Amino acid sequence: MTEDAAARSRPGGPGGPGGRPWAVAQHSPDDGPGLLAGAFDDAGLAVTVVRLDRGDALPPPTELAGVAVMGGAMGVHDTDDHPWLVAERAWLADAVAAAVPVLGVCLGAQQLAAALGAEVVTGPAPEIGVGSVELSAEGRRDPVLGPEGRRLAVVHWHGDTFALPPGAVRLATNDRYQNQAFRLGRAVYGLQFHLEVDDAMARVWAPDLPAGVTLAAPGRRAVAAVGRRVFRRFLGVAAGR
Repeated sequence: MTEDAAARSRPGGPGGPGGRPWAVAQHSPDDGPGLLAGAFDDAGLAVTVVRLDRGDALPPPTELAGVAVMGGAMGVHDTDDHPWLVAERAWLADAVAAAVPVLGVCLGAQQLAAALGAEVVTGPAPEIGVGSVELSAEGRRDPVLGPEGRRLAVVHWHGDTFALPPGAVRLATNDRYQNQAFRLGRAVYGLQFHLEVDDAMARVWAPDLPAGVTLAAPGRRAVAAVGRRVFRRFLGVAAGR
């Protein structure tokens, strides 16, 4: 986790219904909640960060107000090297079954899709850098993404993609990958793209970007502005507002 994300992602505030905290599942040191941590703080919510890469145990979903699952360099099928991916998928399935709000980001969206019975496969080519997605008709009506208009500025960094889980609706797409975001029910969201990238995260990611790819500040900060609004609305929907 980047230092500024770690400073914000700490237990505190009143939590969700019944004082329950949110859990943020983190898969690697460089893929923390970023701007999402600030949204939790602004909403006064308690947060527990679960470092799966360090062997942290996943709390029972029924003890949580919500779940957020972040990105990572590993893939859904890399279970030999990262056996906790299997447990995380079971945890996500249990969270959805218990009507706990869920947000999956990049790998987290792929894990969520797989947990809900959808296929996750390697795409035709990696999609990396600042870009955009277009909202579907359902996306434009969606209370979390819809207020942004027809197109969203996003950060991409993925090579895998997912099918839509049974019963889910496609919220966003682009000409590279058909399924960029989905929603199941009221408050289960999978976002293939990143909206959480803050300045500290961008600095940490920069050395690993492919040659010729940058997360230039003007474009990235436009994405950050989208992310702050989207995360605020998601937490409102999750709280039943």
